[in-house]
Amino acid sequence: MGEQKDTCLRKIGLMGGTFNPIHYGHLLIAENAYEQFGLDEVIFIPTGRSPHKDARQILDARERIEMIRLAIAENPHFSCSDYEVQKEGISYTYLTVQAFYERAAGSELYFIMGADSLAYFDSWMRPDKISQMSTILAAVRDGLNMEELLPIREELAQTYGTRIGFINTPNFSVSSRMIRRRILAGHTIRYLVPDVVEQYLNEHHVYREASSEGR
Repeated sequence: MGEQKDTCLRKIGLMGGTFNPIHYGHLLIAENAYEQFGLDEVIFIPTGRSPHKDARQILDARERIEMIRLAIAENPHFSCSDYEVQKEGISYTYLTVQAFYERAAGSELYFIMGADSLAYFDSWMRPDKISQMSTILAAVRDGLNMEELLPIREELAQTYGTRIGFINTPNFSVSSRMIRRRILAGHTIRYLVPDVVEQYLNEHHVYREASSEGR
């Protein structure tokens, strides 16, 4: 039994995003991906320089990383990487996947993202590379219709050879933007983020100025 396990490829999930801030929605997706696809580890990779967002509107990376580490501290199969933060230049997904593909030779990579992103996956930089080096795990939530997603999966499979698995997650409708707006308005964010993240946000007075609205 032990010898058979040694021959199995390690299955690593990569979950990218600004995590501005991290919340229970992110954690639910990662945990369900881990369970449903038998992953060995899920690595949270906060964005360094996003190709789609103004860097001035994203909280400093050190603070985002600290909140991620606080949020996942008690989960032994979650970890956080500062790869994109440390890397110079724009953070393109295909370059990140490639870096982990080279680092984790002999492992299977799974890139975790929201199923809504599948509709424009072909507009990403080098979707063919991402598809060659990893399997996409798409989180189905917020009432997305599987009948609409299946044709997209088939088209991407034919075009790029993309392998796509669907993560079934509880419909927990929360976003980082919503959390930032609630903080700015003085509303509670309890039960939307882990207690340690809420404590960090309160102690460091994060997102409490109007200038942070775009973050």
